[in-house]
Amino acid sequence: MGILSRSPTSSRRSEDNGMKLLATASFAVAFGILLGLSFPSFWITQIWIPSNPRGAERLPPGIIASESDLYLRRLWGNPEEFSDNFTIVLFHYDGITSEWNDEFEWSKNAIHISVLKQTKWWYAKRFLHPNIVARYDYIFIWDEDLGVDHFDAEEYLHMVKKHGLEISQPSLDPEKGVTWEITKRREHIEVHKETAEKIEWCSDPPRPPCAGFVEIMAPVFSRDAWRCVWHLIQNDLVHGWGLDFALRRCVQEPAYEKIGIVDSQWIVHQFIPSLGSQGKAEEGKSPWQGVRDRCHVEWKMFESRVDNAEKDYFKSLQVQSPSNSTTF
Repeated sequence: MGILSRSPTSSRRSEDNGMKLLATASFAVAFGILLGLSFPSFWITQIWIPSNPRGAERLPPGIIASESDLYLRRLWGNPEEFSDNFTIVLFHYDGITSEWNDEFEWSKNAIHISVLKQTKWWYAKRFLHPNIVARYDYIFIWDEDLGVDHFDAEEYLHMVKKHGLEISQPSLDPEKGVTWEITKRREHIEVHKETAEKIEWCSDPPRPPCAGFVEIMAPVFSRDAWRCVWHLIQNDLVHGWGLDFALRRCVQEPAYEKIGIVDSQWIVHQFIPSLGSQGKAEEGKSPWQGVRDRCHVEWKMFESRVDNAEKDYFKSLQVQSPSNSTTF
């Protein structure tokens, strides 16, 4: 039978190797601990937070700046000293920008954005995203041909807050002509929210253009209302015709209590056909006629889109769509 035995010399050599391995392992552990303490935790931890805004999942929530503003910032001292209660953004569709600085001192502190032959709704969709204007309580989106000699913005906002208006506009001087009866200025009152129009245009509860209506000429939106309206604006329907009939969808019901005309602060529509001149003469029509025709086409397209979207939504719920047309 065979017997395997180990000599004393082999045993000592094995013990020496074991001590070397133990020493090496201890050193490796100590070095690993020291290395771990020497680097920030993000070197060994992958951040992924699904609740963060899309695209920012890899950032710690405390560093995310999901909203911005249009306040101008000084390049020295305290930048906040530059800001005021209002920020003016001028959208130039005619290419004329710096010339305003020569005539109006306030223009030097305004933001000028110039893209040829576009409308204010095109600009608003692209430059007034709700997260960009989230710091502002109200957003004014006005046409360029409005007389403001009888208008005070601070007093206007006082009236809006007093009467709980989420969407509003100043009244129009009736002597200068108006398109809709509801926008006509009424003397000796602060605000009105409905009017008498053609019988076939009104319903119960009152709806546009008899109530829950402001014209797209000079609307003023609260922050919350604008977040909804921005999503309602279509990228390709830049004239905005028909939008005023759908604005009531962006306030809590009853809409006719949250939308109104401010009579104590009024403006004058000067009817300067400047946008029409940006068109092009085609098929025997003058430039302004082509622009006006496109306005009417977009109105019908917008109405159809809203109605179809509503029907599709209720169909997905397997319920009947209510009668909620965007137009009269």
